Amino acid sequence: MSIRNGVQLITYADRLGDGNIESLNGLLNGKLSGLFTGVHILPFYYPYDGEDAGFDPIDHTIVDERLGDWNHIKSIGESKNIMADLIVNHMSAQSAQFKDVLAHGRESEFWPLFLTKQDVFTSDDDAETAAQIAQVFRPRPTPFFSNYEVAGKEMVPFWTTFTSNQIDIDVESDLGKAYLSSILTSFTQSNVDLIRLDAAGYAIKRAGSNCFMLEETFEFIESLSTRARGMGMQCLVEIHSHYQTQIDIAARCDSVYDFALPPLVLHTLFTKDASALAHWLSISPRNCFTVLDTHDGIGIVDVGASGDKPGLLNNDEINNLVEQIHINSQGESRKATGAAANNVDLYQVNCTYYDALGQNDLEYLVARAIQFFSPGIPQVYYGGLLAAANDMSLLARTNVGRDINRPYLSSSDVDEAFEKPVVQGLMTLIKLRNDSSAFDGEFRVSYTHNQLELVWINGEASAQLTVDFADFDAVIRMVSAEETTAFSLSSLL
Repeated sequence: MSIRNGVQLITYADRLGDGNIESLNGLLNGKLSGLFTGVHILPFYYPYDGEDAGFDPIDHTIVDERLGDWNHIKSIGESKNIMADLIVNHMSAQSAQFKDVLAHGRESEFWPLFLTKQDVFTSDDDAETAAQIAQVFRPRPTPFFSNYEVAGKEMVPFWTTFTSNQIDIDVESDLGKAYLSSILTSFTQSNVDLIRLDAAGYAIKRAGSNCFMLEETFEFIESLSTRARGMGMQCLVEIHSHYQTQIDIAARCDSVYDFALPPLVLHTLFTKDASALAHWLSISPRNCFTVLDTHDGIGIVDVGASGDKPGLLNNDEINNLVEQIHINSQGESRKATGAAANNVDLYQVNCTYYDALGQNDLEYLVARAIQFFSPGIPQVYYGGLLAAANDMSLLARTNVGRDINRPYLSSSDVDEAFEKPVVQGLMTLIKLRNDSSAFDGEFRVSYTHNQLELVWINGEASAQLTVDFADFDAVIRMVSAEETTAFSLSSLL
């Protein structure tokens, strides 16, 4: 199925509705009917409830039977574009392949599948190796390597970029290539249209480099994307990095995330200054997917500096942005971010987007309108769709920072949320974004005299969002061959 230019939902199968893929399909064709042209179903593989909420699969080719099976996935794909995660960099330490390595060591047929410290750092000079390791980019505070005893006689340091339960794969080995191909086959047989390449930037390691988005990484992504396209699918590369890196990646792949947008929209609404946002939208990749919230935190590295390369925001602006999120959430985000909880990411603030804006309904709708009028295919996270608040009880139970924004929402919770004016207003904006052909046309952005204008023109159809930051008023004007309509976002509340 071709990728439609409409709003997509991001959700877990087990945390929305009745907790399985069949009930999710029922929601998409029932209560949520007409809202979404596609859905990103977060990891549904076995087990979906592992150490990293499904991102540490024991078997990437099997749907966890507690959620359903591939036929349930295929059924959703009959009417919606489906995005699924291809976890490129690693697999679970509980997998059959790694257990075989633990049992048989270097004699295991799966030994070449996993990456060890010695596979990359081959020098006998400890000082040289230490210096090379110091160059490697770290996304998380956990160690680079985890020692495992193999064959009952040898301690081997395996690469564990993210957690000790996520063993890095040698994606350049024959076994690594075959493993990824087996997942692609499962996808293409089940109506998956879009593949989210999770953690692809860390997949290739070279001594003497930072082991992140190397030239060889670009080549790996291009090769994998070519294989996917040959099977009727497209790839979306998930990379948190300096904004210029996103631009560079976008030129060499099907699509990227616009991860700079969420913090820039917050900065704009906090300061009532859209200059940084307008600049970004004038240069941002057009082949992108936009988000404000996801299953992860609100990214900061995407707008920051990198070495001598300036960011979209300076350090003071970033510090003020983070502090304002903490203030708006009444300190809740502070309890879920940094050393306050068991956080796996160094560069994200854990908070719902609704709470980051202090549950201000008008600002929330303005943020969503900016997202929908920005270049790219918009995605809305299930918690954001329902204007969910920070789940402090779940955070208290798990002490996992990201769980503050990973609520379990039952069908009755969905019904209750649909009564909120802000949710009704958001659904109006979603339908507007889906229904107008203007968004298939040309985009332009301007920011003068405290007014931000985002405009789309496609023949006789046009769509314009004007946000006046002096009076904080936002107006949408839609033109088609049949009619012209205009309304203030405040009228939706």
